[in-house]
Amino acid sequence: MAAVGDEVSGGEARRIALGAQGFGEPRGRGDVRRVRKAVQRAGVLQLDSVNVLCRSHYLPVFSRVGRYSRAGLDKLSWGADRELFEYFWGHKAALLPLTTYPLMRWRMRAAERQVWDEELSPDMTAPWSVVEGMRRLTAERPGYVDQVLRMVTEQGPLTAGEANPDGVRRKRSEPHPDPTTGTMWNWQDAKIAIEYLFCAGLVTIAGRRHFERIYDLTERVLPADVLDAPEPTADEARRELVRIAARGLGIATLKELCGVSGRGHFPLPAATGREVVGELVEAGELIPVRVEGVKQQAYRWHEAKDRPIDAQALLSPFDPLIWNRDRTHRLFDFFYRISIYTPAPQRIHGYYVLPFLLGDQLVARVDLKADRQTSTLVVPTLTPEPNAPDFAEQLAAELHLMADWLDLEHIAVPANGATARALTEALGRSRPRSQ
Repeated sequence: MAAVGDEVSGGEARRIALGAQGFGEPRGRGDVRRVRKAVQRAGVLQLDSVNVLCRSHYLPVFSRVGRYSRAGLDKLSWGADRELFEYFWGHKAALLPLTTYPLMRWRMRAAERQVWDEELSPDMTAPWSVVEGMRRLTAERPGYVDQVLRMVTEQGPLTAGEANPDGVRRKRSEPHPDPTTGTMWNWQDAKIAIEYLFCAGLVTIAGRRHFERIYDLTERVLPADVLDAPEPTADEARRELVRIAARGLGIATLKELCGVSGRGHFPLPAATGREVVGELVEAGELIPVRVEGVKQQAYRWHEAKDRPIDAQALLSPFDPLIWNRDRTHRLFDFFYRISIYTPAPQRIHGYYVLPFLLGDQLVARVDLKADRQTSTLVVPTLTPEPNAPDFAEQLAAELHLMADWLDLEHIAVPANGATARALTEALGRSRPRSQ
């Protein structure tokens, strides 16, 4: 598709993206209605096991609505009357609205058939650990997956460790070991089998125990009306998923909408992505535009608007606004890479670094830690962006709000530098906000 459309300035593109993610609205006390709306606007809450501050899926809602009940979000996610379900958004484990479930059925069916190749097939459906593990299990242990499914059927709900029919645990020293066995995710055979069943939709996540997944048959977990909903064709589902991505992004390139290898909001092979985007352009739902300073063709969701943004929020490293690091760089001139897997001597800005959004700009990198033993929100490192405005008062207010939300009594700033000193002084002057 040739580059077409009116030019959009970098500032307009940034504000459109922020508005699409719900940052154009005032925050307040987050009741269930506002939490539900924030999740719908975000489109997805990525899950991650790191808990140095709090679980990552809680943070995007806090960034958008302010203080709210994390237990309430747990109920929406894993309660008896749940409104969210766990699945893979691209390759990332995530919480998604139940309305998205029928759109994932084609992926589940492809996973059940073990259609894996993301570049050649429109049906890339599972993380690498499942793909590689199932290739081995299929050859080495035929019938094992059926044994695991039978065990869940008869005894579920179960964790992966409990769903092990013969109790055998592989070791890395065995001949031809599974390369994932013994790593931080402990991909034993039972884990591989049950994650495959999860990808295939035969089991789902019934709940979490100390954040460990508990699996059960899907029909015993999800509401009947969701499971019985008409199943769209794969083409219909892909179009709707790109619509969801476009609404959530506001303005984006083809790769940002549906590029493979982690580059897109929802990954599709290149030819399929171009076809779907072309169909939405023809329907008038996506409007081709040229974003100032961006070579690639961009597309604006037809309902997305450029509006003033008066935001103030600390952003999770896994927030949908910034999880595409290249897009974050283009929109905000903010080069951001997560540091939790970087060796300590090589870290520049800290361990769990949250960008600080002020207005429509990312103005600082705030390393945060919840010291639960001393009930303290700690700022080990604070790095302002070049030419950033003074933000000490606003960041102090945000930290007070976060500490109150996380039930932490104190805030400490051991970070060095003039900005950290200004923040410490601002914290002393300010009081916790009521929202």
